[in-house]
Amino acid sequence: MQITDRQTKAMTTAGLNLIAQALTIYDSGLRLVVCNAPFQSMFDLPDVLVTPGATFEQTIHHLASRGEYGVVDDIDSFVAERVEQARAFAPHYMERTRANGRTISVEGSPLPQGGWVTVYTDITATKQQETLLRARSDALSDQLLDHAEQLGKSNRELASMITTLEETKRQLTDSEARMRLTTEMMPAHIAHVDASGHYTYSNRRLSSVISGRPSNIIGMHISDALGASAYANISASLAQAYSGSAAVIEFSDDNSARRIRGSFTPDTRGGVYILSMDVTEETQARVALQQTRKREIAAQMISGLAHDFSNLLTIILGMQSRLGRLPALPADAAPLIEGTLAAARRGGTLLSSIADVTGPRALRPIATDLAALLADLEILAAPTLSDGVTLSVQNEAPDELVLLDKGLVQDSLLNLILNSRDACGASGLITLSQKRVHDTWIEWTVCDSGPGFSPSALERGFDPFFTTKGSEGSGLGLSMAYDMTRSCGGDLRLSNLPDGGAKVVLRLPYRVAVPATTGLVLLVEDADDLRAVVREILMDLGHSVIEATSADEAVAIIADLPDISLVLSDIQLKGDATGIDLANRIAGTLPLVLMTSLPADHPLFLKGQTLAPLLRKPFSNDDLVALITPSEAAAE
Repeated sequence: MQITDRQTKAMTTAGLNLIAQALTIYDSGLRLVVCNAPFQSMFDLPDVLVTPGATFEQTIHHLASRGEYGVVDDIDSFVAERVEQARAFAPHYMERTRANGRTISVEGSPLPQGGWVTVYTDITATKQQETLLRARSDALSDQLLDHAEQLGKSNRELASMITTLEETKRQLTDSEARMRLTTEMMPAHIAHVDASGHYTYSNRRLSSVISGRPSNIIGMHISDALGASAYANISASLAQAYSGSAAVIEFSDDNSARRIRGSFTPDTRGGVYILSMDVTEETQARVALQQTRKREIAAQMISGLAHDFSNLLTIILGMQSRLGRLPALPADAAPLIEGTLAAARRGGTLLSSIADVTGPRALRPIATDLAALLADLEILAAPTLSDGVTLSVQNEAPDELVLLDKGLVQDSLLNLILNSRDACGASGLITLSQKRVHDTWIEWTVCDSGPGFSPSALERGFDPFFTTKGSEGSGLGLSMAYDMTRSCGGDLRLSNLPDGGAKVVLRLPYRVAVPATTGLVLLVEDADDLRAVVREILMDLGHSVIEATSADEAVAIIADLPDISLVLSDIQLKGDATGIDLANRIAGTLPLVLMTSLPADHPLFLKGQTLAPLLRKPFSNDDLVALITPSEAAAE
């Protein structure tokens, strides 16, 4: 069925009338082409103005005359202005309130062939809602302002709190930095391991306590950081700390030959705090003090007996000598008298040995050439060996002068060689080796091809008067060597070789001799007359001398004078600081020699021996030269 133009027009009009907004279309001549019913009803227009062909000018004139635009003084001019605006065919949108109080929006869009389409929408309800919302917005704005003011106050308080927290954080950071600096300067390793044995903290001092180990160990397992040998030594104590009990252990590190003390303290979270220190020098001083105490006890017990026995032996020797001079003695009396005299003389020799063991013999270390020491010892030992016994001497020590009591060391080593000789019998091999162990010890090892030590000898070999030689031995050889070694802060160990034979290892602290100098010497002595005497001795040796009377004064002079080549200080000085304190303050920076008149068992004397060469007062030029590397002039 074909739709006619009239039907199309009717259908278009019906569709436009269904639109809620009013709609008009004017052509380029401003004549109405089409409008919908809401347009007529919105503006209450007569039919003639909504009929196609009606002009825009007529419609505006009708509306203005009826008061649609309010009071208009000159309607013709108003209409003409509106018509002129319409002929511009520009898109526009406007909102206006009609005379009846309703608000409409007018939106016009030009058409491509000229003219335009205009849509009129009643927006009265929308405007009322906007007014209501605006009123409520004003009320809300007051609340927002109050809330904003409170937020501003809270923000200011928060900013003040943040500033306080930042300052606290800065102070904590500074405190932590100071604490870390303090712990890193301590001569000890401070650390913490968690429950799994991994380091969570370290003051990076492990390498200074156990040489050869890393410093940056955070995150490492303790067994990897310490190495297998050191970890094996502390594993039991560490396990005890993990179980909740504090533990302390001392052990000798195999690699560095240093004595280490470790303290393990459990925390409350399953981890362990660890404090490790190198106590080698402390141990050396402690064992020397212990041995000195043993000697004091032995001296107290034996000195009275030795005195009485000496008197008895003197009487026996005198009476036997008189008896031997009597006439008409039986023929067999002479051998008896001679045997009695020999026994008495041997008793005298034994008492002399006892005096050496129990007497407070002070160490007299001198600058000693280790190679020459071995050469002299070989000369001394050779005549005592039988033809079937061979002595092999090996020297692996560096070519430098060290501080040793040469006489005591030679006596001790000679006693060890003689013991090995007796063990070898008619034939055998004795080896003597000498070497430096790191920078800690000088080590001598004496081995022989004899039967080795018996179990009782390994247990009691260092006891005075213990011997396995019967009446042929005094039981004082090893005891004297042990006594000398411990007094020096050293170590003496007995063992048997895997293939048979005995082995003795003697270690003494390694200390390089004070270098020779004819430069400026700082003399620290508070007694004026004694200082004058020592000054003369130093000047006779070719030194220039500057003097101080206290440790504090000496430290100040050292700070001001960089050319000082040697410090010679008394141990006892005026003021609170001693020569020991001075030695600790300048440790490692200048050669130092201490002098004293204190007895050999005094704590300051024992401590001084561990820090520097020691001169016993009174001393001569030769005594001082003996502690300094000999120059060519002194050697002559």
